[in-house]
Amino acid sequence: MDEYGNGRVIKPPIEAIGYGKVFRPSSALRNKYWFIAIVSLLSIYVITAGAFFGTFYLVYMFNSDLLQYEIWFNAFWLPVNMWFWLIGLAVLIPAFVLIPIYLNRFEYSVRGESGESLPEIYVRKGLVDITEKHVPLRAITNIASRTGPFDRLFGIGNVEIHTAGYSGGPYEGGKPEEKIEGIVFYQELRNFILSEMRKLKGSSYALTTEILTAQDASVEELTLATLQDMRELLRRINDKIDRGGV
Repeated sequence: MDEYGNGRVIKPPIEAIGYGKVFRPSSALRNKYWFIAIVSLLSIYVITAGAFFGTFYLVYMFNSDLLQYEIWFNAFWLPVNMWFWLIGLAVLIPAFVLIPIYLNRFEYSVRGESGESLPEIYVRKGLVDITEKHVPLRAITNIASRTGPFDRLFGIGNVEIHTAGYSGGPYEGGKPEEKIEGIVFYQELRNFILSEMRKLKGSSYALTTEILTAQDASVEELTLATLQDMRELLRRINDKIDRGGV
């Protein structure tokens, strides 16, 4: 497995991910963004050329002087074509350099029930403005895997994390709290998170016999549950310190 986390199954094994092993997007995500950049540039070129030649065709319909048409073509299309590719390559080349650097800053971690820390999902993104977010499993209301046409083309997918703080669910057009994107093993990762959420039913972190959902829990209830989780964690750490000092 390379630094981007290639592989059909989670490697290191799923147990290591449960203890907070950091992994990164697949290199296929980089290829996807490169492909989109090239397709976007070519699409703009086709639209520009179509509009240009369509306009000249209308001009030619009213004035069938072929010599004048060639003069207009050389005077306008050749400069437009040249400047388009100069500007396009000036944007495309830096994008090809910056995309791998940007994606290499992505870090993901899923911490399961280990007995020493709160189960959570950690996401780090950003090149200049770096964002690090910790999403407790207690606060998650919905987990969804999503693959677009380009994702399927490159064999990757995304795991969307929804919480009560963001309106709507994955099937209602709601914006996810966080997204783990560009993962080859996205289905396995989604199932692992779901299994860890179900474990909360019988763990010391759980306050009720059911995992709270967006329909039966408010933001205040989830916040209270998270604070009580933190209190329980601090109590366990304090007990361990006391036992060590005896």
